[in-house]
Amino acid sequence: MSTLCRESETRPSAVVRTRRVLAEVALIGVLYVAYSCSRLLASDALAPALDRAAELVRVERLLGLHWEIALNQLFAEVKVLGLLASYWYATAHYIVTAIALVWLYRVGHHAYVPARRALVAATLIGLGVYLTVPTAPPRFVSGYIDVLKLNAADGWWGGDASAPKGLGGLTNQLAAFPSLHAGWALWVAIVVNRYAVHRTTRVLGWAHAVVTAVVIVGTGNHWVIDAVFGWLVVLAGFLIADGLSASRTITGRPRSSS
Repeated sequence: MSTLCRESETRPSAVVRTRRVLAEVALIGVLYVAYSCSRLLASDALAPALDRAAELVRVERLLGLHWEIALNQLFAEVKVLGLLASYWYATAHYIVTAIALVWLYRVGHHAYVPARRALVAATLIGLGVYLTVPTAPPRFVSGYIDVLKLNAADGWWGGDASAPKGLGGLTNQLAAFPSLHAGWALWVAIVVNRYAVHRTTRVLGWAHAVVTAVVIVGTGNHWVIDAVFGWLVVLAGFLIADGLSASRTITGRPRSSS
């Protein structure tokens, strides 16, 4: 009886749990609003954005990473592949990340809090780059095909990136570098690898990251180097999050605090 009483005292009440969930939902909502609004604050000057894209291509050629043309042609010519990639691009970025966040919350604060910190830190870094160095995606460059626009009649997106029909004006289409599509997908792979019990689940996490990287390049929305830097941004986010967790442990603060 006394053991049960002690457990009930340490277990958060339904009200506390509800408040925590609402606080997390609010935090993610604020992050998403910042993600959307900051894109609108970036410069929409196309000429310098195209110049930056040309510089990225030069770097890719030096590194042997200029794979966009072949992938883009494949996704444009194979109708089924292009349509599936368009749905993936317009959907998985948000839905899979949201599912991972909910799953992590259920795993526990020891998993959720560091992962959420990493996602927030990486996203803020990415938004800072969007604001300072707007860069054109391949679909803005002659010779590349906008695969989502090509398949817009079969989806809910319009001709402006992956925005729903009629809402293209609310997006910054020069937010190619770095790719947070690739970054968030790698974030999913890392947290699944850290906390999933089953090997199959971990493999699916890595497959999500790889497929997303191929899709964003093949659809003409990102350069290969955008994906690489999107991954680096997320790794930086984990370094920041893990550093915060370590410092809180050293100072005697609980790891689960936000």
